[in-house]
Amino acid sequence: MGKKFLRFEFLLLFAVFVIATCGLVYELVAGTLASYLLGDSVKQFSFIIGVYLFSMGIGSFFSKFFNKNLLNTFVEIEILVGLIGGLSSVILFLLFESVASFQFILYLLVFVTGFLVGLEIPLLMNILKDKVEFKDLVSNVFTFDYIGALLASILFPLILVPKLGIMGTSLFFGMINISIAIVLCFLLKSQLKRSYFLKTKAIFSFLLLLVVFIFSENILSYSEGKLYGENIIYTNSTPYQRIVLTHNKSDYRLYLNNNLQFSSADEYRYHEALVHPVMSIAKSAKSVLVLGGGDGLAVREILKYKEVEKVTLVDLDEGMTRLFKTNKILTGFNQNSLNNKKVIVINTDAYIWAKSCKEKFDVAIIDFPDPSNYSLGKLYSLNFYQTIKTILEPDAAVVIQTTSPYFAPKSFWCINKTVMQVFPQVDAYHAYVPSFGEWGYTIAVNGFGVTFNDVNRKAPGLKFYNYQFDRFNYFTNDMISNQIEINRLDNQILVRYFDEEWGKLQ
Repeated sequence: MGKKFLRFEFLLLFAVFVIATCGLVYELVAGTLASYLLGDSVKQFSFIIGVYLFSMGIGSFFSKFFNKNLLNTFVEIEILVGLIGGLSSVILFLLFESVASFQFILYLLVFVTGFLVGLEIPLLMNILKDKVEFKDLVSNVFTFDYIGALLASILFPLILVPKLGIMGTSLFFGMINISIAIVLCFLLKSQLKRSYFLKTKAIFSFLLLLVVFIFSENILSYSEGKLYGENIIYTNSTPYQRIVLTHNKSDYRLYLNNNLQFSSADEYRYHEALVHPVMSIAKSAKSVLVLGGGDGLAVREILKYKEVEKVTLVDLDEGMTRLFKTNKILTGFNQNSLNNKKVIVINTDAYIWAKSCKEKFDVAIIDFPDPSNYSLGKLYSLNFYQTIKTILEPDAAVVIQTTSPYFAPKSFWCINKTVMQVFPQVDAYHAYVPSFGEWGYTIAVNGFGVTFNDVNRKAPGLKFYNYQFDRFNYFTNDMISNQIEINRLDNQILVRYFDEEWGKLQ
């Protein structure tokens, strides 16, 4: 009898471990998918965590109304959690382009999953309360619960998303949830009512998820085809972003987390405007730093100058730089720049790297994604620019992509004003890129030895930039914004400006 009870207790405590692991995975899947499709990862994760924890609390409250057939109820809920949590990403991917109330469906699925998980733990404690001392019961249940949560949080970014993708991860853990229900149905059948019916339901649910898992790549391709409306030729999920490459006639487009990164039809306009003004005015251009720009397109432009001896590119996402080193289509666009012997690629957080860097650079080109969340906003902060100044030579030149002065003037001039607090000479300019509209840049010099109209060197064969800086730094009234604040690390007003301005366009 003792062995049977120990097996019973162990099974249910192991179920707690699985519940915690799977529950947190579903939460992370929802947050990641929301940030992919809706942007602003900080806000999305914050809302989803809040809704999930709230719904767990509601589920825990309602658990007191379940007094009969607790073990049967527990198994039923385990099956439901596996089905809803496992299919959640499939449902969300398929509905994103089809329904106007996408966010309502997103939070409804998060609420229902959290509610069911919140029901399970109190039910389990009620099942065990007459068999285990209260202090042991509470400590054991919460120990397994927290260990499961830790395991999920470690596995999710390092293994699950890179190997299985978002959709595959949720389906895989849905099958794990239902597997526990199947095991309980067989091993505890003597304590279950209508165990045959529960077994059938659990096995059918498992097989349903397995079939969807097998065809998940097809489902994802179909949903992304609807989302992008173009022929998708490459997709990959890294720990940091979803990369999608599309092809339409002669135009290739790269999307990161559903945001257009470049179009092959006009990216040369953006990258020539980014690189050549700063390269032409710098006193020296032997050592060049590129922060962001993992596609190697800015590096392609830099290497047009024979004077360049070394290019250091720092980009967080190894998946991105590896893609642009190896994909034949993409190496054609960047002219194999990331494999050039002059180029060193470092995959790490630029904010941390800059603080420990001992090297000095003649030119810095900062090509980060737009400041749509606080993790990106720190890379546009006063503190970051002060750090960059310490790794630049005297009279070094620096340029920063500064979002659109037409669509987001507050954001544009906020970055410009922040840079002005650090560097003695600062100016702004913009260029028209058909895929994006008017796009802007901030340029600065770490001293007074050169001016923005200087042309100390030129690169051959440019299609767009003509080295006449004055033609690019005139701003019409609808691109001007006054009374803006500096973007500080502890008060990232820039992210709020950006969300306010670009949010109006969605």
